[in-house]
Amino acid sequence: MSRCYTQLSLADRRRLHQLVAAKVPINEMAHQLGRHRSTIYREIKRNTFRDRELPDYDGYYSTVAHDISKERRRRLRKLRRHPNLRTEIINQLEARWSPEQIAGRLLLEGHSLVRVCKETIYRFIYSKEHYGLGLYQYLPEGRRKRRPLRSRKPRDGVFPASHRISQRPDFIGDRSQFGHWEGDLIIFERPFGHANVTSLVERKSRYTVLIKNPSRHSRPIMDKIVRAFSRLPAFARQSFTFDRGTEFTAFRALEDGIGARSWFCDPSAPWQKGAIENANKRIRRFLPPNTDLSQMSQATLNQVARILNHQPRKCLGYRTPAEAFMAHLQEEA
Repeated sequence: MSRCYTQLSLADRRRLHQLVAAKVPINEMAHQLGRHRSTIYREIKRNTFRDRELPDYDGYYSTVAHDISKERRRRLRKLRRHPNLRTEIINQLEARWSPEQIAGRLLLEGHSLVRVCKETIYRFIYSKEHYGLGLYQYLPEGRRKRRPLRSRKPRDGVFPASHRISQRPDFIGDRSQFGHWEGDLIIFERPFGHANVTSLVERKSRYTVLIKNPSRHSRPIMDKIVRAFSRLPAFARQSFTFDRGTEFTAFRALEDGIGARSWFCDPSAPWQKGAIENANKRIRRFLPPNTDLSQMSQATLNQVARILNHQPRKCLGYRTPAEAFMAHLQEEA
């Protein structure tokens, strides 16, 4: 096998078409063509013909695959052939414009004779030749690897209608009953790893709890909440309100572990859990985005929560959340 990579030729693709038709294993295809199996796998995945209207004709065809590959390369070369356009796009990305905004603005202004769509810009950002520029960090999500198109699935099945915030009892919304919490995940800058903090606040007393997590996997996050709250009496941990983040998909662990009900905000409506949003602003004074959590223990987070819980609050008549929380525990006991 050659150590110097070269693009598959039309002759290579004709031979590959025969092997695919014969249902030869990928490893054997790679061996016969003198290529790495990942090259063959990627070639078939990228350049297989698909047509929604004519699904019976879907398949890998040598000439079609060659044309698809050439079209993809032509689109990427568009920004190489026009360095001024390339520089302008890079500048707009660094200004935190999304590819869709850039493509739309270029079309509106009409300064460039070359039309660029958002997909061309995304491919440019994640191409092997230009990945080293690190342009992905300026995208809204800042993903190092591109998420496949149409991979995001609706979460209505994960968060059923019976758990929507519209179904939540009014006595939780008006803070007339103790023991109902709001939760969120506080994220930090990527270079510091995947560690994060679960922030929780009791709606009536504004009492805050902070829990350190090594990752955003939902079940470990929920298990830590269960362990932290299992020491409280049942009336002090009746329900939790979250947003629809994937980190809260294992919410049934709360019901099974401590008998707490979970409620979920509507999509793109963080204001529906305003107590934790307000608490997060206070927490960020002590834990800014550039905090390295690997250097911070759970005991340190407990100290931060202790400081917040011992600050007088106007909404509590200048009592502290700790005083209000303990008073409710004693009243209900």
